[in-house]
Amino acid sequence: MKKILNIIALTLMCFSVTAQTSKLPSFIKDYAFKKQFNGTVLIKKDSKIIYNNSFGLANREFNVPAANDTEYKVCSITKSLTAVLILQLCEQGRIGLNQKIITYLPAYKGEAGNKVTIAQLLNHTSGMMNTDTVSSTESAVKNGIGFYHKPYSPDQIVDMFCSYPLASEPGKKFDYNNGDYMILGKILETLYKKSYEQIVTDQILTPLGMKNSGLMGQDKLIKNLASSYFMRDDIKRLVPDLPVYYQDWYAAGSMYSCTADVMTFFNALFDLKLIKKSSLDLMLTPGLDDYGYSVWIRDTKGKNIRYKRMERYGSIMGANAVVFHYLNENMTVVILSNTNLTDLGDFALNIGKQSF
Repeated sequence: MKKILNIIALTLMCFSVTAQTSKLPSFIKDYAFKKQFNGTVLIKKDSKIIYNNSFGLANREFNVPAANDTEYKVCSITKSLTAVLILQLCEQGRIGLNQKIITYLPAYKGEAGNKVTIAQLLNHTSGMMNTDTVSSTESAVKNGIGFYHKPYSPDQIVDMFCSYPLASEPGKKFDYNNGDYMILGKILETLYKKSYEQIVTDQILTPLGMKNSGLMGQDKLIKNLASSYFMRDDIKRLVPDLPVYYQDWYAAGSMYSCTADVMTFFNALFDLKLIKKSSLDLMLTPGLDDYGYSVWIRDTKGKNIRYKRMERYGSIMGANAVVFHYLNENMTVVILSNTNLTDLGDFALNIGKQSF
């Protein structure tokens, strides 16, 4: 009798999961329409792709539709690759998380050199003045967005824009600062004696077969790359992104990729193909603002424990991206977009609620 009841329970559970999954396409289609979503959605549950579809246009000037292999600027998803590269060197004994910046960059000129640790760079508690000062779209349109309108080398970026005085005591305050990861990129280059681009290619992209990913550069023509557009609040319409040198975001946000490659990277991360479990645990340990190393960890306690998840966002003007990995459900949601019309975090969160 007990065996029969177990079979019935399992059957009902499978039916429930199938029913919930079958609702996903219509839910996503409706959400995309209502929220003016442009881009690609890829969802994997356990070892199975349960959804993959694209909406809207990859290029508006030529009316080119978005496709599942469209490549997008993924912005700060780059930070997770940088964090993995640092943790790999930690595992090799070449970097200590509690060592100071100056240990690995002796020529570093900033006040933070002998005060800020590698861990504090990884979790954005360095206390350094922020490299980015843009406060609104209006300000960006009028005054530009900082130093990104001129090309700089990594050395120039670190020396000129990531060596500001401390604004607060290291380790005491969370402040999302691209400069933290630009310094980490320069540390990687110093230890490997290679460019950041070559390190990422050798350590991650090539081993994982991520052939549709790389670093942005003004000197590159990238096949299938979506053009990006942002909403001008003052004129209430989408316009092309402001002219910038994406390579200036460097180890903090210069990557492009497609949904399949982003999924490949995070699958490899959680399957322990890139770093050990002890390193992954460090990466996923929430600190200030629920931030670990390059990612946020949400719903870690209380009634929403089922939805405990890793969140990673990317955003530069119209280029927007999000990855949610639901830790207790083994489900990953990757959403890449070329406009800022849709709240991708809300989109991914509702996909999770719909699925469970």
